[in-house]
This record gives sequence, structure tokens and C-alpha cells, in this order.
Amino acid sequence: MGEEVFRGNHIYMVMENKKVAAILDRVADYLEMDGADFRTRAYRRAAHTVDFLPQPIEEVRKEGGLEKLPGVGKAIALKIKEILDTGSLQYLEDLEKQYPVDFEGLLLVEGVGPKTIKLLYQELGVKNLADLEKEAKSGHIQHLRGMGIKSEKRILKNLEFAKKSTGRRLLGDIMPLALELKEKIGSLPEVEIVEIAGSIRRKKETIGDIDVLAVTSDPQKVMDYFVNMDLVGGIISRGPSRSTIRLKDGLEVDLRVFRKKEYGSALVYFTGSWELNVELRKMAIGRGLKLNEYGIFRGEEQLAGETEEEVFRALGLSYIEPELRENQGEIEAALTGELPKLVETSDIKGDLHIHTQWSDGRSSILEMALAAQKLGYQYLAITDHAHGLPVAGGLDETALMEQIREIDRVNDELEGIRVLKGVELNIRADGTLDIDTVVLEELDIVLAAIHSGVPFLPGTLTKIIQDTVENEHVDILAHPSGRKLKKRPAYDIDLEKVFETAADTGTIMEVDGQPNRLDLSDENIRTALKYGCKLSLDTDAHHPQDLQHMELAVFTARRGWAEARDVVNTLPLNKLLKTLK
Repeated sequence: MGEEVFRGNHIYMVMENKKVAAILDRVADYLEMDGADFRTRAYRRAAHTVDFLPQPIEEVRKEGGLEKLPGVGKAIALKIKEILDTGSLQYLEDLEKQYPVDFEGLLLVEGVGPKTIKLLYQELGVKNLADLEKEAKSGHIQHLRGMGIKSEKRILKNLEFAKKSTGRRLLGDIMPLALELKEKIGSLPEVEIVEIAGSIRRKKETIGDIDVLAVTSDPQKVMDYFVNMDLVGGIISRGPSRSTIRLKDGLEVDLRVFRKKEYGSALVYFTGSWELNVELRKMAIGRGLKLNEYGIFRGEEQLAGETEEEVFRALGLSYIEPELRENQGEIEAALTGELPKLVETSDIKGDLHIHTQWSDGRSSILEMALAAQKLGYQYLAITDHAHGLPVAGGLDETALMEQIREIDRVNDELEGIRVLKGVELNIRADGTLDIDTVVLEELDIVLAAIHSGVPFLPGTLTKIIQDTVENEHVDILAHPSGRKLKKRPAYDIDLEKVFETAADTGTIMEVDGQPNRLDLSDENIRTALKYGCKLSLDTDAHHPQDLQHMELAVFTARRGWAEARDVVNTLPLNKLLKTLK
């Protein structure tokens, strides 16, 4: 499951868009060292435009449309052409020579932005995470202007998170590239079967590399093609049954080829976590068998291996879905027939977290509704930010009432889909919400969320969130932990207490499908379900293209053992409305 959405709109060509956007964004980082000005904003806006283009940037260039893009003037258009022609940007290389620092790694440390990076480099010579850790532990950072002991302690605390995130990529960013590789290799007439394995197939939230397995009648020809693809930046190893390449963006890809009678066993072996594979081998030994990537054997006789199903069956197990293969109870469940029937993308009836031009989205209510209608949804909820989050251009009570009337007009125009009236409230530091109760009563659905920058007092956040989910108007707690993958860890919240309160009050926990959120995490989803919470799988979409992130929300929910019955937006509209407060 999962490939259809990621393949929409030339998705495997759009990786070039992300590369261009990343370079423009990095230029903005360097410019921001001297303070955000019109140049910084120009590059940020251009990067955002390119990243969310519904078509490959190369096509836009061929059509002569670069300068027509929002935020892309003549100067930036020339730089985009240079990136497309050469794969790099001389302007960025010049900036990097001026400040030779590991921007990507240092920015992973919450509280360290471009200005701080410049200060640390100029005053202490900090170039990377190792330098930063050394200076923080030595107590040197607290003496820099604008820093202090609290800043130094915060940096030390967040360093561990940054070190764990270094070198890994977001699942949502890597999936399109993995599918492009699968498509390229699978297009060869000599290839009978090809599949992506490893952590991508398990749908882990971050990815270290890409594993590809194939069945072919001509391994040599397939390997020759693989190491000479246009995406290849270097060859690490090359052999008759296995080759490893480094892509131009630095990501490593491993291709292994097998005979058809071995393929199922190889897929089990190279999909499951190391811990799961150890347990499966122990089970095989306990039955007097041997299990490896080539099959299950009794002596020299192969008993199973062509399909995953027969491999699991030979071990006395029912089929375990790839997302569950982490050795976290799935073996016991497979032995007793208690594996969950995991939620599917096809179960989803609508999206309950969507932003429009009324706050920080990029499209109109009608445009988002039409995009949702194309996906076959019965409903979508417009949940623009309330005014307590000024950076998002949030709505006050007057603007929200105007939006309600606009949604009524859109509903009069549409057939087959219902636009729900909603809002995403910001939870203030004192625990209050930012829209009057009288207006909230006019809405179909109310989300509430914590956002970065709100000065919560230490130790108060759990109680504030509990009070929020007890609010009679709050239906969904959006992105509950507040984490952002590779950017910031979860807030200091006792989520088990929140889940207990939410289960008692009927407040729904969100699984936000934004690639850098996936919040709740898979682990927290399992805990929430144990407490009896219901989930809402949403995209937090700001553009029609973002609706594809429902796949990521579903993947995460599946890793958390969620079934369709656990998810409120698998319900038809009339039952959903009865479920909401």
C-alpha cells in the first residue's frame, strides 16, 4: 500500500524541487546570520514556492515560467537555472567558505539559529556538533553576549536529540526517491520482481539508507544499469549479487538480487528489524530448522522461501505486516492470532486538519475542498489558526464568523462532500484558549494545540494540556507532543496522564501526517490506544499537495497498531458528527 499518492503529480521527478528548495533555504540561513532582511525573506519565500510546486521545476523552466512563480524574481530565477544546470550554486559555495560550519547539524539543536551559529563560530570557533558540545561542557558559551547559563544548559540538553537525528532523512522526503528507484529498476525487462525493503518498508519516521531487493534473470545487466543510473554520485561496491551506490545527494542505496525461490525469505530478512530477525532465527532453531535470507531449511532441503507468507507459516506464525516487524509483541500476537487488522488509507473518509489562505495556508477553501473531493473524501474540516498565533496570521472572532459564512457558500456550491467549520486554537501559557466560547459554539469541530514560542512555566504543561482536553468545546488535541523531527524534541509532557484524561472526556488524539511531525509517534499511539483514546489521522495541509501526507499519518498509525475502528475519520459523516463533542 502507499505508492499511489506518492506517485501523483510526477512525484518521482519532484525530488529536484526539494534539492533546489534546500539550496535556496540554505542561502537564506547564511544571510540570516546578519539578521533577517528582505534578502532572507526573498530566498525563504522562493524556497517555499519551489518546494510546494505541483510540477517539476525543470518543466517550469522549460516553459519559461520561473520568473512568474511567487517570490521568484530575475536574480533568483538565474540561481535556480544554475542549480538545475550544475547541481550546485556558486553563491552558496562562497557563503560556505566564509563560514565553514556544519549548518545542517548545528541547526538541529533547538535554540541554535543562524545568528547563534555565527556568534559561536566567530567567538569560539565552533564548526560542528562536537565543537558545540565541547564548548558547552567547558562553560564557555554562557559567557557570550546574549547567551547565559540557561542557554548553555538548553544547548547541552538538546545536543543529544541533535546527535541522534544527524545523518537520517525524513520518511516523507525519501519515499518518492525510493519509489523512483523501484520504478527505474522495475522497468528493466530482465527484472521480474522488485521491492523496497528495510526501514522504508517498515515506514520508520526517519531513514538512514535505501535497501532494494530484486528477482532477475540477468543479475549482471541489472547491476550494470544500477551503478550507472543518472542519480548515481559514486559507486561504493559492485558485485554479481549485491552493489552499493551513493546518490548525488549523499544517500546510500543497496541493491541485492535473489532467485525467485529465495525472494520471500530475503524480503522477511531485509525488512524486519535486527531484533525481530534474531527472534525468528531462534524460533527456527527451536523447530530444528535454519532460517536465513535464502530460505528456511531442514538440513540442505529448502522448506520455504519463495513468499513471505510461507516463511511465516513454516514458523507457525500468521503473516506480520511490515510496519509491525520491530519485535515489540508482534510475534506473540502472530502465534495466538491476535494481530490487529491495521487501518488502511482506503478507510479514510476525510481530513480534519486543514489550513487555507485565511491563515497561513496557500489555497482557498474551495480549492482545498475540490482537492479533497478528488481523493473521494466525504468531508474535510477547515481549521485555520486562531489569532493567538500571530505568526500564522490567525483569525479573531470577527474573521472566524466571516469564514463560517464563506464555508456555507462553498457547501452550497459543492455536491458529494461537506466542508466542516473548524478552528485550530492556540493554548496560551496560562492555559486559556484564544477564541470566545460563543463563537466556538458555531463550529463543527475544534482543535487545540501547543505551539513553539509560548513561555510555559516549567512543570505546568501537563496540567494545562489536561485542562484543555477537558474543555467541553475541544474535540481534538492536535500534534499532541509538539515534536518536530530533526528540529526539536517533544515537549516535557506526561502524555500518559493526558491520554487518561482524554479517554475519560472523549477528546481525540491527532496523528499529524506532516513529514516533520508524525505526531503522535508510533510508540505514543500504542499507549494512547491502551488507555482507550480515539485517533484522528490528519494532514495539517496548507496546500492541496499536502493532502498526500495522509499516507504518512496512516503509516504511523499502522506502526502504532491502530485499526480502522480506532480512527474517527474512518467514520461516515453522520457518525463522525455524533462522535464530536
